[in-house]
Amino acid sequence: MQFQGLSAFPITPADAQGHVDTAALGRLLRRLAEAGVDSVGLLGSTGTYAYLSRAERRRAVEAAVKELHGSVPLLVGIGALRTDDAVRHGQDAKAAGADAVLLAPVSYTPLTDDEGFEHFATVARSVDLPVVIYNNPGTTHFSFSPALIGRLSRVPGIVAVKNPSPDAAQAPAEMAALRTATAEGFSIGHSGDWKVTEALLAGSEAWYSVVGGLFPEPAMKIVRAARAGDAAEARRLDAALQPLWDLFIAHSSLRVVYAAANLLGLTDAAPPRPILPLAEPVRQQGKEVLDKLGLR
Repeated sequence: MQFQGLSAFPITPADAQGHVDTAALGRLLRRLAEAGVDSVGLLGSTGTYAYLSRAERRRAVEAAVKELHGSVPLLVGIGALRTDDAVRHGQDAKAAGADAVLLAPVSYTPLTDDEGFEHFATVARSVDLPVVIYNNPGTTHFSFSPALIGRLSRVPGIVAVKNPSPDAAQAPAEMAALRTATAEGFSIGHSGDWKVTEALLAGSEAWYSVVGGLFPEPAMKIVRAARAGDAAEARRLDAALQPLWDLFIAHSSLRVVYAAANLLGLTDAAPPRPILPLAEPVRQQGKEVLDKLGLR
């Protein structure tokens, strides 16, 4: 698996009891495979890994491996409160056929840097798959400094980081700091769809994308323009999606992509409770945005 390009993160459709709808998941994954994404990120935050049991997570991975049958590399989220649970999720992902794992430092008690380091080092020793650091302080309330990412980049098996995208003005400096801190060959990628274009133009190697998990084509166009060094085109494509970014910022990308998947007829699943679907006026606004952007 190459940790670069567009890594597309779909939702994980499930019923109210948390049972994964593997048929609907298959429909979502086929769209991504047919579009030629560089990898699929299953069970990320958009994939609501934290709301699914161990058995349902494994069912989702098995269904994804069966659907993709090796056509697209599969990155699987394995975050858990306990280190031993994260290890078990990683071993399940390996047994089911995943290509790499994505680990977030999920915690109730705030972690120190040393605790975060040991959590990741233990998982890397125990799971025979490449590990991607999931730096998502918005959900985990734990932030990785460049120094800590640098330490982890030298742990065998830890190969990449999924970082939140910085503000545009800070993107070049952040990339420089991370390049200085990390081991040679370590992949630096970003999430945060509405900010990611500037990170890509500053040299980020991968876009771990929510929008790419449902609408891969426009995301892939931005990645290609950035790779080609065409900053004007990448920024133009990004600006064209601003109405969608505004919805993401106002209502969360998770709620918006659930509503969009429903509007496309790919699933009738709702987000896991206690997360509520978009209110009808906002859902209608989302429909208008999709129509305006030619995404329906």
